[in-house]
Amino acid sequence: MSRRPRLLFISPRFLLPFDQGGKIRTGNILRGMKGGAFEITLVSPAPAPDAYAEGVASLCDRFRSWPEPHVGTLGKMMLLPGRLPIPVATDRSAAGAAIVAEELASQPDVVVVDFPHAAVLLPPRIAAPSVMFTHNIETEIFERHAKVAKFPQRLVWANQAAKMRRFEGETLRRFDRVVAVSARDGAGLRAQFKLPTVDLIDTGVDLDFYPFTPPGSDPVVVFSGTLDSAANVDGMAFFMDEIWPLLVRARPDLRARVVGRNPLPWMIERAQKLGLPWHFTGFVEDIRPEVSAGAVSVIPLRVGSGTRIKAFEAMALGRPVVSTSLGVEGLDIVAGEHYLAADTAETFAAEVLRLLADPALALRTAQAARARLEERFSWAHVARQFEAICQAALEGRKA
Repeated sequence: MSRRPRLLFISPRFLLPFDQGGKIRTGNILRGMKGGAFEITLVSPAPAPDAYAEGVASLCDRFRSWPEPHVGTLGKMMLLPGRLPIPVATDRSAAGAAIVAEELASQPDVVVVDFPHAAVLLPPRIAAPSVMFTHNIETEIFERHAKVAKFPQRLVWANQAAKMRRFEGETLRRFDRVVAVSARDGAGLRAQFKLPTVDLIDTGVDLDFYPFTPPGSDPVVVFSGTLDSAANVDGMAFFMDEIWPLLVRARPDLRARVVGRNPLPWMIERAQKLGLPWHFTGFVEDIRPEVSAGAVSVIPLRVGSGTRIKAFEAMALGRPVVSTSLGVEGLDIVAGEHYLAADTAETFAAEVLRLLADPALALRTAQAARARLEERFSWAHVARQFEAICQAALEGRKA
């Protein structure tokens, strides 16, 4: 009996718990591929050698790790003059590079690298067929931050964006295949970095884990996301400062629920100082009851790239979504049918108020969104897409 080809998967992040979009996407794809066409070795940093041992075993056949690198604020400031953008430079690890080199020396059949950042762990040349898994257009994130930031932060973001553009282009061109999470990202990567082809996968959601319930009538809006993410922090500041005053002018009884780990102290203090009826949950083991407590899910993002899994999670749970165009960018859903779109504070507030005032509209939007997810966006489907790309990389080198 012939052996299954060996796939080496290199991640710059420990994938558990699934509390960030990239970790959710990668982890569910690996779960879907486990036991399939490839024997999977996963290498990544980890908080402890046996951390989440049972969960890790569900992702791969074999796991190797190194200590997670920790770089404080001062350390990051010292990296500013360097050639690499700071989020890339902080992923460097001598121990990680040594483990990656050992695994590459064992001659895996296919190598998959999760995020361009992980390229700092690799040697200059990869002998095996190689796949780069992009979750965003990294350069675009930095450029969008530069666009909305105030002086002098704008200068820092612009400098980092230029470094990321150089690094991202050089990195992507090293790989046999590049994977993007939307047609929009694929076109952007091809155009910006002169890539001949980019493979596409969908964004998925676990439809069994996120059961549909009709939206409730309590006047609560809910936001979910990691609250030490610069994109989410900017979005919540926009919501607090510009959208919320318009909402409570019409609905003084409105409350907000902010679900996610590491809310920044200034955000909580500001909400308290202003007397806002906002509840910050901090980290929760299960976001389902928290998100389901809201009548409307809001995604007021102005920066970022890739696709936001939080949109699909809210839709799967039956919560009608109001989002900026960027908040649902790259997702194959239709404004006015599967969600309500709003890109200014005034239109955002108006659409939230419309859903609160019209339970039939809220239910119709929620049902249409759930039906769209069931039609196409299961993680099992996405895992099959990704596995086929890895097989194509292997066969392409053989040809």
